[in-house]
Amino acid sequence: MSTDTWRILAGGTDIYPSIGENELKTSFMDLTNVSSLKGITEDQFFWRIGALATWADLLKTKLPPAFDALKQAAREIGSIQIQNRATIVGNICNASPAADGVPPLMILDAGIELTSINGLREVALKDFITGNREIARDKNEIVSCIKVPKIDLGSRSVFKKLGVRKYLVISITMVALKLSIGESGTIKRATLAVGACSAVAKRLLELEYLLEGKTTAEAGDLINDTYLADLTPITDVRATANYRKVATKILIQRSISSFENRNQDG
Repeated sequence: MSTDTWRILAGGTDIYPSIGENELKTSFMDLTNVSSLKGITEDQFFWRIGALATWADLLKTKLPPAFDALKQAAREIGSIQIQNRATIVGNICNASPAADGVPPLMILDAGIELTSINGLREVALKDFITGNREIARDKNEIVSCIKVPKIDLGSRSVFKKLGVRKYLVISITMVALKLSIGESGTIKRATLAVGACSAVAKRLLELEYLLEGKTTAEAGDLINDTYLADLTPITDVRATANYRKVATKILIQRSISSFENRNQDG
């Protein structure tokens, strides 16, 4: 693999459309029957999403509330047939700026485990995707799993996306938000990520800090362009850059509002 031209195939839902009618000029390594890469498991410290775990597998697995955003994203990724075949790891490795799985995994502080003949190494998701369709995987490595630390998983989360229609659509913008709300009704912790508005999905750290100590009603009123400055949306056939920023602000506000009247202390 380190010297020849190979592409790794798991679900194949991104690979085949990318080939189109072009002549195949590369070899594929099909991982479908590698049983050690299947399933979603846990140990004392982590949840592990295997490289062959599909979106349908995720939806069937009982997971802590913090995974709710990832499950909501799963329901909006393609058709049922695609969800049964496409892998979560494949969505990450494809590294599209509009990959729906990235923001919900970012708010879980997910890490990527890479395996090679030299052993294992782990890279934070925020460092693994380095650009549009670019990842920090060496030629002799495969992604063996996504690791989610068992930290703050009792907090609720939400995922919202905007497209030209509800389903079977590439996102114009998307937001994943995890909040821990105390008995007093104020936000104890906030984790927020935005996708499809920059080459790589981004955590809005300054805004996260700002939300702490506020009620959800107060928090929604604080969202303005100042805290979206790190986003670099583009204008394309789906939307203008300005529209994406305006829509992102509204999605963040709606995400915060969805936590109102929730009885939570996570």
